[in-house]
Amino acid sequence: MAAEFAVSSTTRAGKPQDALGKKYLFVTEVEFKRQLEAGDFLEYANVFGHWYGTLRRPVEAALAAGKTVLLEIDIQGAQQVHKMFPDALGIFLLPDDEKDQLSRLRTRGRDDEATIQRRLGEARKEIQFARASGIYDLLVANRYGALEATIQTIKQTIAQRLGERS
Repeated sequence: MAAEFAVSSTTRAGKPQDALGKKYLFVTEVEFKRQLEAGDFLEYANVFGHWYGTLRRPVEAALAAGKTVLLEIDIQGAQQVHKMFPDALGIFLLPDDEKDQLSRLRTRGRDDEATIQRRLGEARKEIQFARASGIYDLLVANRYGALEATIQTIKQTIAQRLGERS
């Protein structure tokens, strides 16, 4: 399966952990809004005071080349993508439970307690939406210490979907 991750644009500042994994295009808010007004984004959202979006052209080019494109997006972006691509495979990653999620947020050491509580409250709403909306084909718990099992479940779901389309 030829697949690639779509790169997200964001107005937030870079963080040291950005070098370890997912790549971002860091842009100013003025540039982001210019691109938004020009219709350059496939999807976009304002999350905790920062804009995030996936540029349309690279995704369309990859799809035209027969690649599978993976987007790491929140529920706002998922709703937009679902409207354009109703057959897209939607996967929502869940925490084990709220206690686990709270522990992960605190362990990151990036937020004060008020921000952690705000993030936890928003996560509750997102999980409720994911369960009720019907736009996600798979809700999978990203269990602590079982990352490989989570990855395998997702890979199997993607492979099954691709097999159905052949």
